[in-house]
Amino acid sequence: MATVSVSLSTDDSAQPVIARLEDFDSRSGSWAERLFFNHRPWVLAVCLLLTAVLGWQALGMQLTASFDKTIPSHHPYIANFQAQRAQLAGGGNALRIAVAARQGSIFDKDYLETLRLLSDELFLMPGVDRPFMKSLWTSNTRWVAVTEDGLDGDTVITDRYDGSPASLAELRANIERSGEIGQLVAGDFKSSIIYVPLLDTDPQTGQALNYAALGQRIEALRAKYDSERVQLHVVGFAKVMGDLIDGVREVMGFFALALLICGGVLFAYTRCVRSTFIVVACSLIAVAWQLGLLRLLGYALDPYSVLVPFLVFAIGMSHGAQKMNGILQDVGRGTHRAVAARYTFRRLFMAGLTALLCDAVGFAVLALIDIRVIQDLAANASIGVAVLIFTNLVLLPVLLSYVGVSPAAARRSLKQEQNEQLSGGWAWLAGFTQARPAALALAAAAVLLAAAVGLSTRLQVGDLDAGAPELRADSRYNGDNAYMAQHYAASTDILTVMVTTPDDQCTRYDTLSRVDALAWRLQQLPGVEGTQSLAGLAKLGMVGFNEGNFKWYELIANDQALGGVQSIAPRELLNKACSFLTLQVFLRDHKASTLERVLGEAESFIAAQPPTGEVRFLLAAGSAGIEAATNSVVRKAMREMLYWVYGAVVLLCWFTFRSWRATVVAVLPLVLTSMLCEALMVLLGMGVKVATLPVIALGVGIGVDYALYVLAVMLQRLRAGDDVDQAYRAALRFTGRVVLLTGVTLALAVSTWFFSPIKFQADMGILLAFMFLWNMVGALVLLPALARWLLKPARAAQAQVQTFSKPQTQ
Repeated sequence: MATVSVSLSTDDSAQPVIARLEDFDSRSGSWAERLFFNHRPWVLAVCLLLTAVLGWQALGMQLTASFDKTIPSHHPYIANFQAQRAQLAGGGNALRIAVAARQGSIFDKDYLETLRLLSDELFLMPGVDRPFMKSLWTSNTRWVAVTEDGLDGDTVITDRYDGSPASLAELRANIERSGEIGQLVAGDFKSSIIYVPLLDTDPQTGQALNYAALGQRIEALRAKYDSERVQLHVVGFAKVMGDLIDGVREVMGFFALALLICGGVLFAYTRCVRSTFIVVACSLIAVAWQLGLLRLLGYALDPYSVLVPFLVFAIGMSHGAQKMNGILQDVGRGTHRAVAARYTFRRLFMAGLTALLCDAVGFAVLALIDIRVIQDLAANASIGVAVLIFTNLVLLPVLLSYVGVSPAAARRSLKQEQNEQLSGGWAWLAGFTQARPAALALAAAAVLLAAAVGLSTRLQVGDLDAGAPELRADSRYNGDNAYMAQHYAASTDILTVMVTTPDDQCTRYDTLSRVDALAWRLQQLPGVEGTQSLAGLAKLGMVGFNEGNFKWYELIANDQALGGVQSIAPRELLNKACSFLTLQVFLRDHKASTLERVLGEAESFIAAQPPTGEVRFLLAAGSAGIEAATNSVVRKAMREMLYWVYGAVVLLCWFTFRSWRATVVAVLPLVLTSMLCEALMVLLGMGVKVATLPVIALGVGIGVDYALYVLAVMLQRLRAGDDVDQAYRAALRFTGRVVLLTGVTLALAVSTWFFSPIKFQADMGILLAFMFLWNMVGALVLLPALARWLLKPARAAQAQVQTFSKPQTQ
């Protein structure tokens, strides 16, 4: 592979004006150029066939969600959770449905009948882990009381219940001595909960649980049972996923709006219908190819990756605009449209290829994060960028070589480029290659960087708000979650500590005393509302065995006496073999600070236990335990991801330019944007989590596009003997205008996501719009300021752009 300099000049003499195609030497150019442009009909035929096949496949793309894909499968917490999953009730993936009486209390015949019917329907719903389901009507909801004969107990709603005043009075007494007030029954007796743990797969189909269908069933039940008497409140991971999928369908409208914005602005700039249509069409073809390939490879879209096709479209529009701009200028000089397309391919192919490879790297490094939903997003996006290399760097100029551009638009574009006297804002931008403006720009950047670094130290990992931060604060789900928090002492944020023992040893004093000690330590922490364990039940049992005297509320060192509580313990606290216990810790919320505090105390306690003992404490299950594991992986991956993406971008830039100075000029503005993005997250109250982590990497990969197109032209002009000021002015006229156009256009397009009903998509829109704008500013302001001090004509002559050809002979 020979190393040559690719002509990037805008000077007329560098690219001969050839008005007739017959006068052009088709043997000139790189092997890639000859391959594609000397066989244009075959290129179009292959693309047409691929578009038909992959477009048909894309029509069958499914929108799904998976609980297991959102958790870090190799984290120690999750490994422990998966190993003991069969012993756990729901394992963190469960629905809680509060059935609230709009008038009166739950001690009403009609209310209880509605609760029974709803409970029965939920019990028969596909995907429910039925042995662990719990409500006032299920047989595993029991009461225990002290009688003259010792402990006695029965189901809360007994076989004697008939809806009469007497049976309702008995029900009230049973609830009061069941210990379920604050957990299954609200403290004001105005609502009760149906706890519905879910399986990973639907037993009837063997397929992964369909959260979209599940969400629709829940909403159908809500519509059926919500009335003047009863109101339903539903929370849980499955409901969040169902609401997200519903919201995603609304987001599709934003894709259409973004398409109109991008196409409209591009047309306003060029005033050429045919070329604008071709650019939009090629970007849409890339999306169709991407979705078709994803379906063929067995992937599906989920709420976290559904916006990736739009990013692919946006990247395609950005590169397409640069190609169209080059062809417009060559046609304006009088060059034949096919020759102009080849000239543009020569000038910008390597810059575009390097930029797209940087985009691909920005996506691909996300695969290092041990969370399946992010890894799928990485594959999704990498495939999209891969097809852009062909659709926008090859298919687009080939199509324009046939269709051409409007002659009036071509003349207008050439006039703008040949205007040596830049005016207005362009003259102001051109001034950043002068010593004083360059120094001021670098000083301002240093101040901004220092402030951003200071703010970024306050960036937290995890959720910073209660409820489901993926949804709007005023969403129905978060309203339901607020109802739960207000009316129930046991929150929906549960940390489960798992305890394993030999068979029939779970009620030994040594075991229960350690569980009780850990429970006591955790109860002292802010954010912990209570705990539930067999140890606590055993202490209540001691009270019951001793005539209800609370002086006996303690664990006695008698294994046989403690073993008596096993027969009355609920199923979620131990298994049948008495070899597994759970300590359930009810948290006020799942904020990052709460999880860190509680998990830190639990880990400290476990570390102090004998390492070779038969009793083993394992972290962690429950919704809060899984959230903590996810936060741990995200925290570790955040910096590693940036190291990898910056390392790859640096290598690609150096390989393209073969100049460390040019590489520094291209990369430093990206560093400033990354730090400013983290500072913005702090100011907006965003935490780093599964939904926001990818944006940080994407901003680097996508942002380098602007710098590469500007720098490529500058280096060529410097090699031709221009000084930095002249080189930058040429870059502004040739590619700078389109950089500004695409930066502003894409920022406007993604900013429409702010109105999405899905909160994390709105957050992504804000962050991406910010990064699009700041990377554009970096390429037009900070890059020339750095070039003023780092790039010189003699040194730039050493910076060479790689291609796949022998020296060109045209």
